[in-house]
Amino acid sequence: TLATIKASLVPQLQVQLSCVGNAKQQQRKILLVTGHRRENHGQGIIELCQALLHLVQNYPVTVVYPVHLSPHVNKPVRELLSNNANIHLLDPLDYVPFVYLMQQSDIILTDSGGIQEEAPSLGKPVLVMRETTERPEGVAAGVVRLVGINSQDIIEAVATLLNQSIDYQQMSQATNPYGDGQAAQRIVTILKQSYGIANTQLLAECALAN
Repeated sequence: TLATIKASLVPQLQVQLSCVGNAKQQQRKILLVTGHRRENHGQGIIELCQALLHLVQNYPVTVVYPVHLSPHVNKPVRELLSNNANIHLLDPLDYVPFVYLMQQSDIILTDSGGIQEEAPSLGKPVLVMRETTERPEGVAAGVVRLVGINSQDIIEAVATLLNQSIDYQQMSQATNPYGDGQAAQRIVTILKQSYGIANTQLLAECALAN
């Protein structure tokens, strides 16, 4: 649960992620950003940074960006985006605190493949800074949108989700092509039916006995 995730965060990390609570208090939307792909190094990173600067200056949005350690990413991002009150550059995060960030965000802007699969389970619209993806099912389902790496295209895609609640709802409430999270329960039900077990307690006892 969200409470369990928060309880697992060490105090130093809780301070680092305090930007989330501050943004919500200020009624600012949270844009979670990740970017590391080699094809986006150089001009692509500059385009991303230009888009983020425009967004925080013109919309009620706070950017939270765990920055990849690659010098091709880290150096230009910190040079261009540091010292902005509405852009929070974090060190790379472990999985659990990153899931917390995804849960708390309103929109996710990324070039990551894995996030395209994970974010829809949390009902978060995903804008992908690529021209193609090896996960086309997310695009087909409407939970993922390809926006490329041009700064104006990124700005327009994020602004659309910020300004048009219907568009946002369509993405956040679309059917998740990667499942509904109930696979384990279905497996348990099938096993119970197959072995004639009436309840979960008996199933647990059988597991312990073996």
